[in-house]
Amino acid sequence: MDGKKGFEKFLIVTTPLLDGVEIQEYLGPVVVRNVRAVNIIRDFFTSFRDIFGGRSASYQEVIDDMQRELFVEMREKATAMGATAVVGLKVDFENIGSKNKSLLMATVQGTAVKI
Repeated sequence: MDGKKGFEKFLIVTTPLLDGVEIQEYLGPVVVRNVRAVNIIRDFFTSFRDIFGGRSASYQEVIDDMQRELFVEMREKATAMGATAVVGLKVDFENIGSKNKSLLMATVQGTAVKI
């Protein structure tokens, strides 16, 4: 976990059930989105990766930052609902935009529960 006070024991899992743990109450869906503009310099250098191949560390950094923010916000939303965990986590990343503008969108969703 990220070490924020109150989140140390908060579970976010991809499975719909927790082995050996009873879900006391299903509180509803939690959906968080994050959309980021990607700067022109990053796009320019990434275009070379498209031609020559290889990993784009700059885009990976953006995606990692987005994912961290999404999980923190998910915990905050679920906790505000009274949840102690989120089950059935799904993470989705999309590239949206036109040929001159690039946006990355990330969505996380799951079900807030009390365990």
